[in-house]
Amino acid sequence: MDSFLSLFDPSQPDDGFDEESDIRNSNSNSSDSITQSSNQNSSSESELDGQNNKIVIDFDQGVLPPEPQIGNIEYKLKLISPSKQRFEHLVTQMKWRLREGHGEAIYEIGVSDSGHLHGLNEKDMNASLCTLKQMAHKLGASTSVLRIVYVAGRRSVAEVLVRKIPDDQHNIEVRVAVLGGADAGKSTLLGVLTQGEFDNGRGRARLNMFRHMHEIQSGRTSCISHETLGFDSQGKIINYKYNEMMTAEEISDRSTKLVTFMDLAGHRRYMRTTVQALSGYSPHYAMLVLSAGGGFNGTSQEHLSIARALDMPFFVVVTKTDITPPDQTVQELKNLLTSIGCRKVPFVVTNTDEVISAGSNQFSENIVPIFCVSNVTGSGLNLVTRFLYVLSPGISNLEKERLEQEPCEFHIDEIFRVSEVGPVVGGLLVKGVLTENMRMKIGPLPCGRFHSVTVHTIHRNKAPCRVVRAGQSASLSFTPNQILPTLRSGMVLLNDTGNDEPCGTLFFQAKVSVLFHATAIYVGFQTTVHIGSIRQTAVIRGIMGGEKIGTNDSASVMFQFVGHPEYVRAGMRVLFREGSSKGIGVVTQVFPLNRIIGQN
Repeated sequence: MDSFLSLFDPSQPDDGFDEESDIRNSNSNSSDSITQSSNQNSSSESELDGQNNKIVIDFDQGVLPPEPQIGNIEYKLKLISPSKQRFEHLVTQMKWRLREGHGEAIYEIGVSDSGHLHGLNEKDMNASLCTLKQMAHKLGASTSVLRIVYVAGRRSVAEVLVRKIPDDQHNIEVRVAVLGGADAGKSTLLGVLTQGEFDNGRGRARLNMFRHMHEIQSGRTSCISHETLGFDSQGKIINYKYNEMMTAEEISDRSTKLVTFMDLAGHRRYMRTTVQALSGYSPHYAMLVLSAGGGFNGTSQEHLSIARALDMPFFVVVTKTDITPPDQTVQELKNLLTSIGCRKVPFVVTNTDEVISAGSNQFSENIVPIFCVSNVTGSGLNLVTRFLYVLSPGISNLEKERLEQEPCEFHIDEIFRVSEVGPVVGGLLVKGVLTENMRMKIGPLPCGRFHSVTVHTIHRNKAPCRVVRAGQSASLSFTPNQILPTLRSGMVLLNDTGNDEPCGTLFFQAKVSVLFHATAIYVGFQTTVHIGSIRQTAVIRGIMGGEKIGTNDSASVMFQFVGHPEYVRAGMRVLFREGSSKGIGVVTQVFPLNRIIGQN
């Protein structure tokens, strides 16, 4: 932290005074007795992940990990009557922390840079919170106190969430994929969370989640359904705050934080659709839903293995606890998560303090929060909503800026036809910045070439907007009356620079690892390949350095798409599966059709 602060004023200590001397002159027993203002029985792990610079805050330990130099967490011993110059310095520091957290920062007030819980009396705490609020107001941000912990009697430590919506966004968005087997209660859980009414025990809450008549009749989701949960600056749910019939556009406009759920199919028959959504939409988190009575079945294990293969952080929600105690299912889950192949740390969340410990610090990749809820009685649902409120997108600010500076690349995942508008494509902007009336190229066509188009309008979360940045999902329409090729899922939109002509490919090489196969994979093996929004059957045409590969083997493999060319580039993640066989890898080389045709 000192090296960062020296950029602003090397001669000035962190808070305008000598923290260490202030601590020495105060009560030295401040860390011995700790109680929480609203939750007396909180416990969790406290650790610093050196590789990912993620910390898990646990006040029960009496001391926090040292303040991280990067990230969105800031420690402040006190903020009392700063000078004008000091105030501007603190505002600049807050702006940096907000950028690191994509509009969200966590301030620990009453904590020294070393992590010592010094605490403040009531007067100093109120003055510090007032200064923090003024700092946030200067940046157009809001503050909300997440929790207050008392140390050594009347001295307290406060944890405050500072949130600022970026200038080019309606709100801060977090995408969550909802996984789990059939009859686990995924759609019912989303219905209760987004509508604010408990289920009647017969699935009434899930009816609005379905998109097709056969889903209503069977009670099972067969496609990707998108639902939104909005929060205001104080953590109150927007969906049913003002009236019972709020549209998605109204929820988006009034929310400072928006959680977008992707309700995925739980039946094994629709596994390809589920994998395509996880690969194409790149959700920030996965929510695995289990039934307390159904246990950890095969489909749930399959979904979990796919999420882990894609390096996606996840948390677990155990439903139907009003029918069956969740103890057995939770124990099964703990056994699996702690097994040699998984090596995760299960963390059963039972109170608000543990929710904030798990969520506000972007929990360590080894920790998996577990919630036990009932959609009928509402038990535990408040913990889930609070957890979603403090979750933030996990991509680093430097990585986000790097992606935005690259040429546009929009992956098409869904295609609609809207009356009086024409074709509309939905998907994810992987790189660059996309604006209205921007010239793009769409493809590849069956011949491998691309077609020039102009983006007419842009919608995000069913609300119009003018710009989309890397990592955001959106729907795009095209200028009316222009000629469009036949559109399909898996196509991409690229910058129309007029220089290098993009081209599709049938052949690509990838370094792969086989997660599971019953016997061995030979040349000629057919499998479904997922690369971003691409989902197509491919054939293995060559295995470098051997004749076969089996479970836990790695090799460089040549693939050929069976149906039509796709746009693939080196560095893209590959997931292939066929039946129970699964493998992951990274594209290392592509062979564009125009280059192959030119050589021939």
